[in-house]
Amino acid sequence: MVRAANRIQSKPYKYGGGHGRWNDSGYDCSGSVSYALHGGGLLDSALVSGDFARWGSPGPGSWISIYANGGHVYMVVAGVRFDTSARSQTGSRWTMEQRDSAGFTVTHPKGL
Repeated sequence: MVRAANRIQSKPYKYGGGHGRWNDSGYDCSGSVSYALHGGGLLDSALVSGDFARWGSPGPGSWISIYANGGHVYMVVAGVRFDTSARSQTGSRWTMEQRDSAGFTVTHPKGL
């Protein structure tokens, strides 16, 4: 999953990116998270942001936590945030800086 995320970590933001095909020229928030989870064998098809609020098991995971609402999704993997909003600040979707999770539902892949 991390290797997959690393492959797209600096790709540009593209609305709808990653939903029509896995290998795209850019990715939106849900396309990014979907791509990473798919790369780890955890997801078969891309989901939109709101769907992630009902995906997996409820609550934070031990290694992976997904934060989702109807307009945005990001994930935290081993304490590092993977989020399209980080790219404009760091050049990468990965950042050590956390964000306010108010308004987001937290889920995680079962067992992780």
